[in-house]
Amino acid sequence: MAAEGPQASRGDISNLIDLRIVLLGNRDAWRSSAGNTILGREEFDPDVRTLQCVKRQGEVAGRQVTVVDTPGWKDYSECYYKDSPNLLKQEIVLSVTLCPPGPHAFLLVIHENMTFTEAERKATSNHLSLLGHGAWKHSLVLFIQETPAEEKAFEVKGKMLQQLVENCGKRYHVLNIKNRDKMQVTELLEKIDKMVATNSNSHYEMDRQRLEEVEEKRRKDKEKGTRTAISNRLLTGTSSPLSELRVVLLGFKDAGKSSSGNTILGREEFQPGQRSAVCVKRQGDVAGRQVTVVEAPGWWSHYSKEWSPEMTKRAIQLSPGLCGQGPHVFLLITRADILFTEAQRISARQHLELLSERVWRYTILLFTHGDWLGDTPIEQHIESEGDALKWLTEKCGNRYHVLNNHNSTDGRQATELLEKIEDMVVKYISHL
Repeated sequence: MAAEGPQASRGDISNLIDLRIVLLGNRDAWRSSAGNTILGREEFDPDVRTLQCVKRQGEVAGRQVTVVDTPGWKDYSECYYKDSPNLLKQEIVLSVTLCPPGPHAFLLVIHENMTFTEAERKATSNHLSLLGHGAWKHSLVLFIQETPAEEKAFEVKGKMLQQLVENCGKRYHVLNIKNRDKMQVTELLEKIDKMVATNSNSHYEMDRQRLEEVEEKRRKDKEKGTRTAISNRLLTGTSSPLSELRVVLLGFKDAGKSSSGNTILGREEFQPGQRSAVCVKRQGDVAGRQVTVVEAPGWWSHYSKEWSPEMTKRAIQLSPGLCGQGPHVFLLITRADILFTEAQRISARQHLELLSERVWRYTILLFTHGDWLGDTPIEQHIESEGDALKWLTEKCGNRYHVLNNHNSTDGRQATELLEKIEDMVVKYISHL
């Protein structure tokens, strides 16, 4: 690693004129707010969670500061590194390319009120380790406070949190995002200066071979995804709208079935988070069509059907009967923002085939949390996830759609889904 700026001798730490920072943390770690506080203005949108890194720059305390906010990993207490999609892992690695020739500091952002469990420690450690073991020497834990402006004593509490700080060479800083006192930011930059001095006045350089491997994998996935998207567009017909459409929602618990039903109908008809052992049926007029939506009970994503209660399995089997003459489509719902595993594939196959093997001819794969993908095409996500998700996509006849249920008032995404259903119905009838 090449040294940058004046060499710092022991006890003589020189301020870096050009400082490059990468923010890491889970989805509720307040990374965007931390970035805004560091730069002294609103540069990041705390309400937007996407797959892409975001880079912002500004002058802070006489320095040119670059801040890169990475996508956060899943914010559940039971989250482990294995739950993160491959695209997210790639994005974290590629974050270093947004601040060439490399970052001076990785800030592990943690809210002071967060319950920091063993699972959270492993998730943080494993995601940082994507950047190589040497990243720890360039890391500092950044605790976020939202307390009033007056001073408040802070103590690193809990064995897991203490262990994380130890791994970072006992380096940490407390940043109050409600108090835009520039002194706290200046002190943070000085701590980074000190850390850089202990690293021979050098920025972090990632292993070049590892970086090239990730860049090549990203390029190939993007190319394959683009070819698939073009092929699917060429195969899509222009079917006439049906006056009535009957839809059954299937998927694991917390996949977003209720929210998807609300987005399709354009209003709050289902109750997200309210779990039931029976099917729920709702109807409404959507883009000139009478649409019936039946939500079946969900199953645990990583468990086979033997673990599902008999009432759940029976409700899935009875769901088509709530659609009168039968459903036009089964929407198999999965999340775009978590890794799709082999266990999930087996679970989905077993639960769908409670309705017979023929169910796949009428199934479309529906991805929720489309806002998380940002500008990344869904085809690239499918390619990057591996064989389990590609198998499921092919089993559904390469029929899929993406919903952003946080923007349920956008009727276009529901209309496009209904058009895909109609296209599938027409093609199936034409081949009878």
